Amino acid sequence: MILPILKFPDDKLRTKAVKVDTVDDTVKTLIKDMFETMYDSDGIGLAATQVNQHVQVVVMDVPDSGEDYQIILKNRKTKNKRTVGEKHPLCFINPIITKKEGRETNTEGCLSVPEYYAEVERFNHIVVEALDENGEAFTLEANNLLAVCVQHELDHLKGILFVDYLSKLKQRRLKEKMRKQ
Repeated sequence: MILPILKFPDDKLRTKAVKVDTVDDTVKTLIKDMFETMYDSDGIGLAATQVNQHVQVVVMDVPDSGEDYQIILKNRKTKNKRTVGEKHPLCFINPIITKKEGRETNTEGCLSVPEYYAEVERFNHIVVEALDENGEAFTLEANNLLAVCVQHELDHLKGILFVDYLSKLKQRRLKEKMRKQ
């Protein structure tokens, strides 16, 4: 089911998400609906907060450049092989970034702030720990676009938008523009 996406400056986007206690059928349905919503909107990431569900769930599908992904499944101690150029749906439940390195500036956009893009500085190498859609723990080492996307979506779970990294003047102008629409 396609879910409505909250649009900036909706105050509900500022709600901090709570941890998921159990990966049950309700959470699995939310994940399925979030993927469907993200793909329908031509996005590469979506946080539950953006669809007015304030739980720590993020879905993502970022094309692999060959250097972006390294997933280490804690319990199996194996690495997933990924093919360059393919997309890879990922689900993060209760994600925590455990390592951050390097900085770079990239142009970001957001499904909650349609047709607006801005330069944002973020870490270009991170390690994140989370549960997947089955409740299995995993660790993801991410670089480049994937690292940026993970940070962007995890910010949503804290009630932070990429526009918060902009000057107050740019934020004010964007709010005025979005309210007129």
